Amino acid sequence: MNKILLSFLSLVLIISCSKSVSPVDTGLENQTFHFGNGSEPQGIDPHIVTGVPEHHLLIALCEGLTTSNPRGGESLAGAAESWDISEDGRIYTFNLQKNGKWSNGDSVTAQDFVWSWMRVLTPSLGSQYPDMLYYVEGAQEYHSHDSSQGEAQPSFDTVGVKALDDHTLEVTLNNPTPFFLGLLSHYSTWPVHKETVLKHGSIDDRNGQWTRPGNFVCNGAFQLKSWELNSRIIVEKNPMYWDANTVGLNEIHYYPVQNVMTEDRMFRAGQLHVTSTLPSQKCPVYIEEKNPDLRIDPYMGTYFYRLNTKHPVLQDPKVRRALAFSIDRKQLVDKVTKCGQIPAYSFTPPGSNGYEPDTSITFDPEYAKSLLKEAGYDENNPFPELEILFNTNEDHRKIALAIQQMWQQNLGVQIKLVNQDWKVYLNREMIGDFEVSRAGWIGDYEDPNTFLDTLRPNRGNNKTGWANAEYDSLVEKANETQDQAKRYDLLNTAEKILIDEMPIIPLYTYVRSYQLSPDVKGYYPNYLDHHHPKYIYLERD
Repeated sequence: MNKILLSFLSLVLIISCSKSVSPVDTGLENQTFHFGNGSEPQGIDPHIVTGVPEHHLLIALCEGLTTSNPRGGESLAGAAESWDISEDGRIYTFNLQKNGKWSNGDSVTAQDFVWSWMRVLTPSLGSQYPDMLYYVEGAQEYHSHDSSQGEAQPSFDTVGVKALDDHTLEVTLNNPTPFFLGLLSHYSTWPVHKETVLKHGSIDDRNGQWTRPGNFVCNGAFQLKSWELNSRIIVEKNPMYWDANTVGLNEIHYYPVQNVMTEDRMFRAGQLHVTSTLPSQKCPVYIEEKNPDLRIDPYMGTYFYRLNTKHPVLQDPKVRRALAFSIDRKQLVDKVTKCGQIPAYSFTPPGSNGYEPDTSITFDPEYAKSLLKEAGYDENNPFPELEILFNTNEDHRKIALAIQQMWQQNLGVQIKLVNQDWKVYLNREMIGDFEVSRAGWIGDYEDPNTFLDTLRPNRGNNKTGWANAEYDSLVEKANETQDQAKRYDLLNTAEKILIDEMPIIPLYTYVRSYQLSPDVKGYYPNYLDHHHPKYIYLERD
């Protein structure tokens, strides 16, 4: 009986302690930031991954030549302390941080960037972002080389990136590129530690063990401490980081919580400082309650559906347009998402660095029906069932259900919904194993090019199979144009072609809706939603 009583008292003590001391409370004392990350990241190799959950980790672990400004606007110094730009806008000379180090203590050198960019552009690596470097002289030619023709890979010396000495990197562009410094804050251009990568595999090994805890070496403000699959990833302050004195946090704990209701409960229980998102049904409630932790910020992103234009049914632009014009976007944001999202009638969010797309996608079911009929579908030739693929998330499911109902009601099209976890979903998109797939694109830098360039032929993130030579030419010409008004005219013409052919169906412009603890300081709203953890700290008012 005494043993039972002691066990009961111990259990009561454990429960009472767990209730009185939350992770958020202990985090304040220990400067440990508890971060809701939405999905289990597919990895932390900056040259392979693609996605927001991966970005959240990589912005802590690694660093490019420039970094995003925490308050938005012009890029700040990163691995480069300064830079010079030639009068013609084509040659950038980067002066690296003199005390820049990898997390193992090795110096970060200009040659590290040369080798890393060669890795990104190595065709056999299969990076989805090599086009981020296509603005560099010779980069596209190097990456596009087809070894199956029996010709040897050209020398990387033909690419316009050179180490002038250990701390000076020279980059030569094809043309003046006004958004180039912003582009460099994207993780696909960041360096990796050559010796570590090659110790655990080859330059083009997509499954190298170098990213595992205990092996991982990078140059960011934090270093990888542990990774418990589907549970928690912990990073800790990197004492070797060149700006370690600015870093206020000791650790960040990332939680891959796919269920948005679970994440909401974790926040309210004091287990998280910030959530990745907000349950759609909670947003209007929290707005009415004037929840002090609720944040709804502008966000440079578009929620859309990809269409596989290689699929026999979806090859016809009339079919794709019919699907697009049978969606009531206003009803979608008013009745389903319900958190300030804006109906999207273009791929590029309006106002992206002053760009205003001149396109429209009206809700017109009768016109949509006539398009299907023109495409040859009627009572005698009914439209086949389509599949919508989405990654596991309650809000993605609700949107897919709404689209399913609209297509069935307005077009008589039968829809099957298929959800997969994040990694499987990404892989199916990458290999083209989908018909219709939910997608979101968040700007990598503040310029419309970060959207329109992704749908050019042979771009790693153009998973639709769509290619249009006129569109490609217009975007390329815009990238070579310095005059912003002329450049935006070219991009607008390109966007009209895109919306006319509809390889994607824009649904709404994002807002960033989430919950943030008042203890979190240095976490500022900005259009790209980039929050460098070196500027974040915890303090109770």
